[in-house]
Amino acid sequence: MSVVDDYLTKIETVKRQQLERIRQIAKKIVPEASEKISYCMPTLQYHGKSFLGFDAHINHMGIYPFGGEEIELFKNQLKDFGLSKGTIRVPYDKPFPEDLLKKIIEHRLKRIK
Repeated sequence: MSVVDDYLTKIETVKRQQLERIRQIAKKIVPEASEKISYCMPTLQYHGKSFLGFDAHINHMGIYPFGGEEIELFKNQLKDFGLSKGTIRVPYDKPFPEDLLKKIIEHRLKRIK
């Protein structure tokens, strides 16, 4: 069991399902991604650089692309979600669009490369 698997077992089932969905989408886009706990949350890395974090909160899931640039670039497509400089807040009853997550991840990977 990985450290992320262990972390997710401690999350309430409904919330864990949403986090697992984000994880699966990201791993489909970047199958070679490594996983770790960083900033107390599950984090995916590419070539040793973090490209996506995700975590459960009381009323929403946080998605963290590890850079405000992606949030600023896609802010029009993110208008239905709560935003801060480095966070996308996703209500549990509103699944995050897979195609948008793919765009955000691909942009972050370009910055890493």
